[in-house]
Amino acid sequence: MSLRRAVAAPFRQRGVERLPESEFVVALSLDRDWFSPDQAKRLIDVATGEGLLDQVDDDVRVTFDTAGVDLPEEFRPDESVLQQRSTFEQLLDRVVDTGTEKQTAVAEINRLQAELAISIEAAAALYARRQGVDVENLAGRAGREL
Repeated sequence: MSLRRAVAAPFRQRGVERLPESEFVVALSLDRDWFSPDQAKRLIDVATGEGLLDQVDDDVRVTFDTAGVDLPEEFRPDESVLQQRSTFEQLLDRVVDTGTEKQTAVAEINRLQAELAISIEAAAALYARRQGVDVENLAGRAGREL
């Protein structure tokens, strides 16, 4: 599952950073047949809530570099990307998207949490930063959740 990959696909397909919302929905529902139109609209809501998209008038604008997202030809998101995720899940997903094995990341985050006696969200943000992953907006959220 990767919300970031699902969001990146229509922008990479068209080579742009901004699309009309209707075109984004068509790309995910008709062009790729990943979601129904209603689910594609839900994806916009989830991605906006997680800071991956900005809504500007009737357009959506991607807020990250889509070229840096690994998007294998066989990739197909499951419906779990349509659910809001916790800050920890979002941080972990960003780390995994950069190529770190999920099991390795979780083990290291747990080690940091125990070693520093901090929340799991703070440990995940720290681990992500040490891995060079941009988590500025999520790190702030993790701090507010303390």
